[in-house]
Amino acid sequence: MIKAVLFDLDGTLIDTNELIFNSFSHAFKSVLNMELPQKEITTMFGRPLKYSFEKYTQDKLEEMIHSYRSYNEERHDNMCFAFDGVKDMLGKLKEMGIKLAVVTSKRKVLAERGMKIAGIYEMFDIIVSPENTEKHKPEGEPALKACELLGVLPEEALMVGDSHLDILCGQNAGCKTCGVKYTTLQIKELEARKPDFFIDNPLDVISVIEEKAV
Repeated sequence: MIKAVLFDLDGTLIDTNELIFNSFSHAFKSVLNMELPQKEITTMFGRPLKYSFEKYTQDKLEEMIHSYRSYNEERHDNMCFAFDGVKDMLGKLKEMGIKLAVVTSKRKVLAERGMKIAGIYEMFDIIVSPENTEKHKPEGEPALKACELLGVLPEEALMVGDSHLDILCGQNAGCKTCGVKYTTLQIKELEARKPDFFIDNPLDVISVIEEKAV
């Protein structure tokens, strides 16, 4: 029986895909004078920035992070929306008594800001961000931390995300996992991780919870 749902944030609950892509593109162009293809940039989605950038530079790592964050935060509030169906889905889960967590690689201050703009902040019991754990996605520690804070066992939790990193995080923690087919990332990579469930839209999470309750 599922007692808690752990959601990735960007690309799963809120649509910030264009903002994130543009922020990466800006950082690479302005600091390293590099123009990377979209497919390469999207592989970096969902990781803490340090791990995304260190492959390309060590000397200018902090400058890359600063460039990304400056561009991102300046435009964030105008490019941050809840996906259709997210608010209804979260409301139904609350009515069902399901505990809710966001497990994100985004800094807590910006995660909270985005959730408030999208109108979903008050629906969540906890937020687990990179500040809360030593290890990050795809390691299981963020999901385990969320389960600990919510007071549920990992096997009683469902991890939902748009990235293979989310699926691996849930699997490494011992949670059930659910991929979202509305991802803008490489769907084949998500499928290769063999999540327990796939959903076409946010409201489909309700059906997954009801199926596991049988």
